[in-house]
Amino acid sequence: MEHWSVEDYKKFTDNKIKKSKYRANKTSVDGHTFDSQKEADYYCELKMKLQAKEINGFCLQPTFMLAPGLKYKADFIIFNKDNSYEVIDVKGIKTKEYIAKKKVFEDKYNMKITEI
Repeated sequence: MEHWSVEDYKKFTDNKIKKSKYRANKTSVDGHTFDSQKEADYYCELKMKLQAKEINGFCLQPTFMLAPGLKYKADFIIFNKDNSYEVIDVKGIKTKEYIAKKKVFEDKYNMKITEI
């Protein structure tokens, strides 16, 4: 049986690719790092809509205060041509924390979160 020192174990684990908790692969586009390929793809879709002048603009990761010390960070907010806006969350798995924050957000801001 082989015994490793703490240093050997650290070297071993540092060389392993760290998997995300929900099997999503972090992806970088235009210097922005997204939590998943799906989110990065949606960003590219929004860039094309902006270029085609189908939307007025969008913002990455807007943060909303839900209560003192409690924030909700959406993936995107889209500014539409009719001056309306949509809060977008690109979801693979809906965690209990997300479901709770979504309810508080929708109650507090009287807005719906669009899940992609």
